[in-house]
Amino acid sequence: MSGGLFALLDDVAALARLAAASIDDVGAAAGRASVKAAGVVVDDTAVTPQYVQGVAAERELPIVRRIAVGSLRNKLLIILPAALLLSQFLPWLLTPILMAGGAFLCYEGAEKIWEKVGGHHGGHGPEVVEAGPDTENKLVAGAIRTDLILSAEIMVISLNEVSDEPFLSRAAILVVVALGITALVYGVVALIVKTDDVGLRLAQRPSRAAQRVGNGMVKAMPKVLTAISVVGTAAMLWVGGHILLVGVDDLGWHAPYDLVHHLEEDVHHALGALGAVGGWLTNTAASAVVGLVVGAIVVAVLHLVPRRGKHGGGHGEHGGGHGEHGGGHGGDTAPADSGSAPDAS
Repeated sequence: MSGGLFALLDDVAALARLAAASIDDVGAAAGRASVKAAGVVVDDTAVTPQYVQGVAAERELPIVRRIAVGSLRNKLLIILPAALLLSQFLPWLLTPILMAGGAFLCYEGAEKIWEKVGGHHGGHGPEVVEAGPDTENKLVAGAIRTDLILSAEIMVISLNEVSDEPFLSRAAILVVVALGITALVYGVVALIVKTDDVGLRLAQRPSRAAQRVGNGMVKAMPKVLTAISVVGTAAMLWVGGHILLVGVDDLGWHAPYDLVHHLEEDVHHALGALGAVGGWLTNTAASAVVGLVVGAIVVAVLHLVPRRGKHGGGHGEHGGGHGEHGGGHGGDTAPADSGSAPDAS
């Protein structure tokens, strides 16, 4: 009897070790998958604080909490089942979908640069809101819709990194990624949106040291948000370009990826001890250039071509206007002609 008990305990211990190893594997795989989604994560962190601009201080954290819950719902209830089914039954679609997401990242990054350099301001950004539950509900709903796109990119990028894992492992890894990234993004967002409030409170204290720290925090926040935005833009171009390079390589066009890979290896060997860092920076820079080129093409197609169409339509409208004016002149002369006809009779 005791031998059977000890044997059972050994089996339980073996299962526990196996489970612990599996948890470690899931955690490690989730970490690798999350790193690949870094560009979208930074962009998500940079975008979300804009949704609480103009909101009363006591409503900032509740709004961030509602957006975080909506983001988690997007990831776990909508994107996760669709991504798992896709990877199980139509895995060949992952690369094209991932490349479409990469192209979108390139477009977003290039559009931000275009707006900054060209002085254009997109009209799709969140507006400063006034107090009111209806406005707040619309604000949260809009933020969650935007998050759906970013979360889909995060989950698909992460899924592509673990596509060789068994189905249950993929599901567990993506759940860990969803929970971890949501907690990270919206935890950082909560800190960002409340930092200025903390700074203001410190600035109102009698201690001069506290006042200096508080004023420094308040003055630093615009610079911090600008830095996050710049890093997010660069990360979008880098990640998007890298996704496209790997995607075209997987689809059979090896030349672009091989060129970047050989350049990375050359820098790696040339720098010696710093070769790993130099090689990574080279790959990152090359991927960012690819992302910028692709994004610029998409921006040109979406912005410049429609503008030419509008100019063409404008000429047509002007032409129509001349026609109307011409018709008006004709209309002015017609009554005179018709009016002279009875006199003539």
